Amino acid sequence: MRSLRNFVRFLVAVQLLPALESGEETLVGGQAVLEGVMMRSPHAWAIACRKPSGEVVTMSQPMERPSERHRWMAWPILRGVMTLGYAMSLGYRALRFSANVAIEDGMQPENVTKSVATTSSGMLAQQMEIESEKSRAREKAATISGWLAAGNVIFSLAFFIFMYKYLPLLAATEFKKYNPAFGGQIAFNLVDGAIRLLLFLLFIWGVSLFPDIRRVYEYHGAEHKTVFAFEDGKPLNSTEVQKYSTYHPRCGTSFLMTVMLISIGFYMLVPFTTFWARFASRIVLLPIIAGISYEIIRFAAKHRGSLFALMTAPGMWLQRITTKPPSDQMAECAITALEQAMVLEKANGGELIIA
Repeated sequence: MRSLRNFVRFLVAVQLLPALESGEETLVGGQAVLEGVMMRSPHAWAIACRKPSGEVVTMSQPMERPSERHRWMAWPILRGVMTLGYAMSLGYRALRFSANVAIEDGMQPENVTKSVATTSSGMLAQQMEIESEKSRAREKAATISGWLAAGNVIFSLAFFIFMYKYLPLLAATEFKKYNPAFGGQIAFNLVDGAIRLLLFLLFIWGVSLFPDIRRVYEYHGAEHKTVFAFEDGKPLNSTEVQKYSTYHPRCGTSFLMTVMLISIGFYMLVPFTTFWARFASRIVLLPIIAGISYEIIRFAAKHRGSLFALMTAPGMWLQRITTKPPSDQMAECAITALEQAMVLEKANGGELIIA
């Protein structure tokens, strides 16, 4: 039963990944995961997850910025697509790690208790048996993640296309049949965009009613607060971190809202009138729209008083749902992850740009 619950939590978190992830290769950012936070600097990333026992499990690794490997990845528009793709891949790895921690924790107590109870030799033998049980639990968790990863990539892609491309277009087409007034290029795409936004908002709000996902949103708030404190040069402790807002302009929620709003205008320029031609164009144009949205978010984060910052306002409002005030323990997880990422960042000689 607990494994099923972890599976469902992971599945929903994967669908929320674009809203939880902040992708920017020259700034500090992060992502909420299951019972933890992943933090990323330009040349390192780290994750901290808390078990029910209170123990915090961490992992950190160095990484290279995509634009440092290939210059063309730093070109405007393209850098957005590449950076976001890399951020999503890294975010998925972080989610898998947190899921493995949850699965391992669910497997260990019974097995470990049995091993201790049946061991009649000294402490060394007990410790060896416990470590053996932990190793088998990790192997099983990794195996589960293997098939889970493949299935979720397929499911997530199908879910996104069906929910935010196919259904809105189908509904708008049906509206046009009942009322020819919706057949015009502007009216049709306004209806299509409104339905897409409604579906997105219903999904974000609906999953927030589940306690497990609400905790993910609380860790999301902890990530934002910690990044704000770091950007202001404040000491990274729960007292200072808790003073900041949970709403951050570089949040993936703002990005998704910007993508959906900009896409309405883009689709109005597409001359196709048949259902399948429109459907195909929406998929083909998605990378371009995402790249432009990335540039707008990037500019707005650095120029918060600009006109472009107004375009990110709906995403900031939506963060009232996707972020929640965290507990001090949640903030401590975010702080631990950021501190470990910064240790590796400094070790790699990276230059950090503060917005």
